[in-house]
Amino acid sequence: MLSKFLSRLDNVRIKQKIFISFIVVAFVPIIIVGVYLTSQFRQHVLDQATEQSNKNVERIKLQLESTIQRPIDISGILMSDANLSNVINTQYENSYEVFKAVQGYNDFREYLKLYNEIENIKFYTSNNTLLDNWEFIRLTDQISESSWYNYTTHSGHIYWGFITDETKKHQAYLSLIRKVEFPLYRTNGVLVMTISPEVLNNIVRQETFDTFIIDSSDTIVAAKDNWLVGQKISALDFASERINWGVGQYEMRVDGQPSKIIVEELLPQYSQNSLRIMSIFKIDSIVSGANRISHQGLTVMLISIVISMILIYATSSLLSKRIMALNRHMNKVGTGDLSVNSDISGNDEIGLLSRQFNNMVSNIRMLMDRVRDSENQKSQLELRQREIKLKMMASQINPHFLFNALESIRMNAHMKGEKELASIVRMLGRMIRKNLEVGMGSISMEDELEVIRCYLEIQKFRFGSERLAFTFDVAESALEQKIPPLLIQPIVENAVVHGLDQVVVDGNINISIQYNAPLLRVVITDNGQGMNIDRLQQVMRAISEPEEESGSRIGLRNVHQRLVMTYGVGAGLHIDSKPDEGTSVSFAINMEEN
Repeated sequence: MLSKFLSRLDNVRIKQKIFISFIVVAFVPIIIVGVYLTSQFRQHVLDQATEQSNKNVERIKLQLESTIQRPIDISGILMSDANLSNVINTQYENSYEVFKAVQGYNDFREYLKLYNEIENIKFYTSNNTLLDNWEFIRLTDQISESSWYNYTTHSGHIYWGFITDETKKHQAYLSLIRKVEFPLYRTNGVLVMTISPEVLNNIVRQETFDTFIIDSSDTIVAAKDNWLVGQKISALDFASERINWGVGQYEMRVDGQPSKIIVEELLPQYSQNSLRIMSIFKIDSIVSGANRISHQGLTVMLISIVISMILIYATSSLLSKRIMALNRHMNKVGTGDLSVNSDISGNDEIGLLSRQFNNMVSNIRMLMDRVRDSENQKSQLELRQREIKLKMMASQINPHFLFNALESIRMNAHMKGEKELASIVRMLGRMIRKNLEVGMGSISMEDELEVIRCYLEIQKFRFGSERLAFTFDVAESALEQKIPPLLIQPIVENAVVHGLDQVVVDGNINISIQYNAPLLRVVITDNGQGMNIDRLQQVMRAISEPEEESGSRIGLRNVHQRLVMTYGVGAGLHIDSKPDEGTSVSFAINMEEN
């Protein structure tokens, strides 16, 4: 028997052991003497506790009413808000108009800044041209079939419900739900204002007794213990057998102890359902006050108890101070602070733990430094490999064009005069000079277009003006944008070589470049022979392969890979083509995400 007791005592903390010893030595004799006096004060103290609990419930009721009155007033203002009516009922043509309208309407955000009682404001609407965001949400079948939505739309009064908020990771909150009519447009919507759970919990957290705020569906929306929030009151042991909790006082056993329960109701203004406040206090905890009163007559015993408490406190504080210091150091390490060094001295168990703690933190720091160095080396290696890959891909220029161009110049020079030849040679020189600058980083769009213009003039000279023509549609704002070199020229070359290969007359290439910050869009179109769907899919697979394939279109593949590596997957090439109708190659890049 003694061994079992000692085994259980080993699981009790030191400070608790000290207080247990104090209770056994000092409190037991005093309790025996005070039983008689306590029984006389029992009913008196219980009556006082009941009166105090009633006052607390009434105070909570006033605080709760004051808290939810603010959302009620704001909902009344929003029901006649012309700006809100315009935002909800406007039929928008595109996403940009929606963005401007939502950004221009900031009443919801201003209310959230001004009043801490409100956690969130949302508006559910059937306007399908509005885009879902944190403030305006389009109605879905799931929302329309929910009970809270039906309660609101059928009655027209405010409904208070504990519902989930899809903009807050689907957490549930007490919310004001109110139908808003727009008579001018003959439409309506539902306004949902979420009450701050922190404000609600603060109302009941300061109470001495267990206190709940319950909605009309018997869901706990605020409690001293946060883990109870969201549970049905019927899920608690003491309430499992009772269905209806009306206003009044009840006596029953809570957690196995006789307790008193006080229920008060609050029906907010313009509301169809009410909220209830429930306060629970255990009778035994109140009776313990009578025991303390009986101690007043035991002066001698009190002196000994005070002395004992001082000694116990001093002893326990000496131990707990060192333990708590070590605990604070551990908490700092848990938050990521590895500069902690425990300075607890001594050769007892606490001192030994302190030294072991310091060794552990030192080892963790060393491991973290090694991992950080390894990650830095890995990042630098990947960066260098990426730069080499870009330069290698950018350097893959098809030399056949230069050979063909020079041969055409030579033959033309033989048959004609030198004036036109000089112009073509000058253009070719510009191209070669620009191409040699590939490894020098980004170039302006204007320089890239100069290379393309020279290339097309040479090809026009080569094939003849009746066979090849070209046009530029370039926005002024796009000329100063910086892009990787040789990004557009290979696409134009592909259009000439492959797209217009079978075109004898009236071949045309159009280069369109538009810039709407931050998006730069480039489209190269030819009126050549085009491709069927099978050939188009084959080309798209070839340019998307991570490794080059024999016979693939190296120029397009390199451009596609460079776009993906530099601007992300969404920036790659898009090709549209139809047989005998020509081909369009385009890409769009976000200039802020380079």
